[in-house]
Amino acid sequence: MSDASRDSADSNASADGAVVDPATAQVEAVPPKSHKDVNSLGKLAFGAIGVVFGDIGTSPLYAFRETFVGPHPLAIDELHILGVVSLIFWSMTLVVSIQYVGILMRADNKGQGGSLALVALISGKLSQSRKSGLVVLLGVFATALFYGDSMITPAVSVLSAVEGLTVVESRLGPLVLPIALVLLIALFLIQKSGTAKVGALFAPVMVIYFVVLAVLGIWHLVQLPHVLLALNPWYAIQFFLTDKMLAFLALGSVVLAVTGSEALYSDMGHFGRGPMRISWFGFVMPCLLLNYFGQAALILGMDDASAAQAMENPFFHLAPESLRLPLVILATCATFIASQAVISGAFSITHQAMQLGFIPRLSTRHTSEHEVGQIYIPFVNFALMWGVIVLVLIFRNSSNLASAYGIAVTGAMLIDTCLMTVLFVVLWQWPKWLTVPVALLFFIVDGTYFAANAAKITDGGWFPLLIGFIAFTLLTTWNRGRRLMRDRMTEAALPLNVFAKSAHGSAARVPGTAIFMASTNVGVPSALLHNIKHNKVLHERVIVLTVEVQDEPWVEPDQRFSVQNLGEGFYRLTLRYGFMEETDVPAALAHTEICGGPFEMMKTSFFLSRQTLLPSAKPGMAIWREKLFAWMMRNAASAMEFFRLPTNRVVELGSQVEI
Repeated sequence: MSDASRDSADSNASADGAVVDPATAQVEAVPPKSHKDVNSLGKLAFGAIGVVFGDIGTSPLYAFRETFVGPHPLAIDELHILGVVSLIFWSMTLVVSIQYVGILMRADNKGQGGSLALVALISGKLSQSRKSGLVVLLGVFATALFYGDSMITPAVSVLSAVEGLTVVESRLGPLVLPIALVLLIALFLIQKSGTAKVGALFAPVMVIYFVVLAVLGIWHLVQLPHVLLALNPWYAIQFFLTDKMLAFLALGSVVLAVTGSEALYSDMGHFGRGPMRISWFGFVMPCLLLNYFGQAALILGMDDASAAQAMENPFFHLAPESLRLPLVILATCATFIASQAVISGAFSITHQAMQLGFIPRLSTRHTSEHEVGQIYIPFVNFALMWGVIVLVLIFRNSSNLASAYGIAVTGAMLIDTCLMTVLFVVLWQWPKWLTVPVALLFFIVDGTYFAANAAKITDGGWFPLLIGFIAFTLLTTWNRGRRLMRDRMTEAALPLNVFAKSAHGSAARVPGTAIFMASTNVGVPSALLHNIKHNKVLHERVIVLTVEVQDEPWVEPDQRFSVQNLGEGFYRLTLRYGFMEETDVPAALAHTEICGGPFEMMKTSFFLSRQTLLPSAKPGMAIWREKLFAWMMRNAASAMEFFRLPTNRVVELGSQVEI
């Protein structure tokens, strides 16, 4: 870790012992398995279909439809149908295939991808400049937007699948909302049992789903093959030349076809860029395009009255009547998988944010003995569940929800484009003649999509923006508050080597080991000062332990520890973790003898500091933010769980801090 990185980590410390660097945040659904555990490239590519492509895979349920029946409906004629399907094809090609799969997947942090993996890469190069701070804020805002997306995705996906029942039997319309709510609530209630068993079914179900998409599309394309002429971008251009404003507004619905693009990059660490590219180009993209073109062929092959009726749900009209109910069931399963991936992603993002000092500690349960990334965070789960229920009850159908969908996704895409441009200049050092046209192309594409979705803010787009604003406020308030607390505590810090010499002769020594968790590797932790002040004793071995979260996903075993022997039985120990790893302190200590011998948990006591905030004459934040920070501190989970300390070996000592 460089000096600049260490300074950044120190300035964003958790007062209970975790030193963190905000530049290392990352959106990641599940920590990757080692590629050595996988027998073949084909197995990885197959697994990617189930885990990674669920979100974008369910877009055919509503994306094509929304361009014609959404807030800005289009005439159902050949000009608009071919224009829309041409826009879908070229959007998928430019945004997903070229920007994300082609370019951004080349930018990884030791195999990990995502918006904030870019932040980690770029910030290290920019050092601690003002530009680095802006990059971090962009990454934090992208993270905040994800929470809005993680509420809308389950709601719109499951609701659009259940609405297929009305195609099977129109009288089932009143049951759509109750059935969707029951399914969504059940989805969140099963999270506590873990996703390992459900995950084993993901890939086979999604492969069947994508094959069905392709077969249904081919069936109608054979009947009207001239729809494939829309592969020519001229049809999209002609659409814009004919209906300029309507074409622009239609982009707000067309972009629904590429929702999930950022997830492809974020989930790169699961399977690697090679297998994911094989899955995308060799299977998923062809299946999706065949289905979209099939929907266009279906509508063009009907008379005006039938086309208008079918356009209410063209996806399910692709199947003959006898197969529509099985298609509804299959689509519902697919939307469950897509929703599961987003919910797991929310757990992972929250865990990352806790590690990096942006969110207070929350109760976290590990649902697998073998996969460290399979976690369950009750607070996040139920917050999302209530958010989804409110969304469904407010918007009531998938068409209305689609108006709210897209603004968060396009906002994240635009942030990725900004970060990608910095990547070109700072890390890859592309020449200007290459950087300018490539960056300009994607700024125009992603910027236009975002602007088109901005027109839907009053129709529901306000919801993900509101959730994003609330999340951004919480993330930045917590990080700023912790930094202020650390600065106040450091101001009066006594050097540990001086304390060790003076304390040795002034306090009785008792058998055993005492570990004092410290937020920084400078000075004496307040828990140690209070312990000697009130108890007048010191253990035979005193260790001041600082946990640092590095700007890389995994830390090599030989880089895990560093120790400083201060004499008189005092040691300063630094324990390093990657931002994708679990901070299991006892497990790490069990494998080291670098501090004068092995650690026996039954003879080791852990001392933690618990701070109480006091009002300051010169507050470091706005009063309302100080109150918000104090509320977050009071509701934070115990540091024992965060560091996985044995509950019967922990002593907490309070202190007061002014910020």
